This record gives sequence, structure tokens and C-alpha cells, in this order.
Amino acid sequence: MAVKQTAGRDALGEFAPKFAQLNDDVLFGEVWNREDKLSLRDRSLVTVVALMAQGLVDSSFQYHLTTAKNNGITRQEISEILTHAAFYAGWPKAWAAFRMATEVWSENAEADDKAKHQNQMVFPIGAPNDGFAQYFVGQSYLHPLSTSQVGVYNVTFEPGCRNNWHIHHAKQGGGQILICLAGQGWYQEWGKEAQALHPGDVVNIPPEVKHCHGAAQDHWFSHLAVEVPGEDCSNEWLEAVSQAEYEKLNG
Repeated sequence: MAVKQTAGRDALGEFAPKFAQLNDDVLFGEVWNREDKLSLRDRSLVTVVALMAQGLVDSSFQYHLTTAKNNGITRQEISEILTHAAFYAGWPKAWAAFRMATEVWSENAEADDKAKHQNQMVFPIGAPNDGFAQYFVGQSYLHPLSTSQVGVYNVTFEPGCRNNWHIHHAKQGGGQILICLAGQGWYQEWGKEAQALHPGDVVNIPPEVKHCHGAAQDHWFSHLAVEVPGEDCSNEWLEAVSQAEYEKLNG
């Protein structure tokens, strides 16, 4: 996407027309648009650090922080960037930069994390899983990928979210397969140790096994839930995973 800027002409078009033209047409019109050399995200990173190093945490710094956010730098990344730069640019300058960064990234911080998680997957996160909300602690999302032949659903858990203990019943066949897509989560069968889950992991869940699964404390988590065909299949939802049980998993 081409960067266009008119701030120079808007503020200094009459007083300093050449400066305004260089600002709008050269700096932003040419340099910022050289994406074949350096991405907009990386240019934002360089600009924010350069301004912070000079102690220029004014309205222009806020503009470049907002631009950095729009160019894909997340709340966690800007925190790490400013922390790293503090050792080279100066601690007081970092404090001043952080004051402004917290304002820019405080709005929709949760949405930023959700968008970052979505970018790690080819499948959509989907809509809030309201139909099964009573069987979850925390917010989950559901996106059906296939509802014929074999049911395949993308299930996403916000940090700390998990489903209740449950059992997949079947007279023959049945059960479920989990294919982990993004984030960090866990799976546990009743009476056994919990199993950490990462992208690429596959869990085969036999029928008649009491189990539960969900996200790690500080991570979003998504997996495909594949319904294994069988005879007289049904789900039995049981008690919730208590906070004490959950904290042991993340201890």
C-alpha cells in the first residue's frame, strides 16, 4: 500500500513550501514507499527507535507509534523494542516513550492479540461459540470447515479458556481427532498427566474417554476438531475444569 502524506503542505505549505514538498513527496512519497528494499513495518521500527534515541517524544513520535501499530507491530513487540533500545538510547528516554506507547497500544489490545493469532492460521477464527458457551470456561470461537461426510471445525480458545470434561460416546467407531494449528494449549485425559500442545501436534481421542482441552494461561490456541464417524455417536458434557486444576497445568 502506497504511503501518502500531506502534513508538510498542511502545516508549512505557505511558510516553507520546499520543506513541505520534500517531506510529503520525497521522505514519505519515495523513501517510505521503497518496500522492495525495506518493509513498512521495518521502516516504522527504525523510525520509532531513531526518534526515541533523540528524545523526540512529541506529536510526531505519537504519529509514528500509531503508524507502527498499523504496520503490524504488536503491543508485545513494541514493548520489547523500547526495552532493548533503552540500553542504548537512555533510560529516561525509554520512560517517556513508554508513556506514549501505552496510550497508543492500550486501545484494542485484546483485538491486537486476536489479530496476531489469526495471522498464524489459514482458517478463520470464526464467531463466538455461543451455542456451546455453557460448556466452556472463558471465551471460545467456532468456525465450521466441513459439516458433511466428516465434521471438521476450527475451535479457538482465548488465553485461559478451556472446555469442560467430556466424553465422546459411540457404539462403534467415533471419538475425535485434534489437529493443532496455532498458539499453545493442552490436552488431558482423566487420571493422566496433561499434555502440552503446539502447532502441528495431533491428538487421537478414543470414544468413552473422559478428557478436556484448552488454551495455556497466556496464549491463544486453535485446533481443528475432526469428528470420527461412528454409530450412535453423542457427546456427554460433564463438570468444568476448576481454576485450581487449571492453575496446576500452568504452574
